[in-house]
Amino acid sequence: MRGFYIGRFQPYHNGHHRMVTEIADDVDELVLGIGSAGDSHTPRNPFTAGERVMMVTKSVAELDLTTYVVPIEDLERNSVWVSHVQSMSPAFDVAYSNNPLVIQLFSEAAVEVRQSPMFNRDVLEGAELRARMIAGGDWRSLVPTAVVDVIEEVGGIERIERVSDTDATGDGADDPA
Repeated sequence: MRGFYIGRFQPYHNGHHRMVTEIADDVDELVLGIGSAGDSHTPRNPFTAGERVMMVTKSVAELDLTTYVVPIEDLERNSVWVSHVQSMSPAFDVAYSNNPLVIQLFSEAAVEVRQSPMFNRDVLEGAELRARMIAGGDWRSLVPTAVVDVIEEVGGIERIERVSDTDATGDGADDPA
């Protein structure tokens, strides 16, 4: 059986990794969808799809599970989102998510959805990790070692600090114009 799990993975953290480990007990193969694949270089989405593919691929390499990491760009029409995901992904039998919208969309498309308990959600949440990166706090203990290596390789901390900064007029740095 092949499962599907999507996330923005900005960055991939120990909560995601724990969920993948739990899913691995249920499936023979797992498709990991890199959501919002077209978004990068913003405070909410600082890492590129390729960087997130590296984070995820290197982090799950240790698992005894066949995995496929697939970038999935956003679609501004929720009613056709599931068919978009299916067109970008190897076929799958079951989807895993705790996101209410994702659960609703897969359910409406007659795709079985399974949920998993959240793990330390107060700390293991992308916004919290990104805030810690900007503030110089501890984030390294909250992600797999492979993710630390990728973030250091791509200059991720410097990038997130820059894209989260504001210019002299107080305007956000997320608009290149």
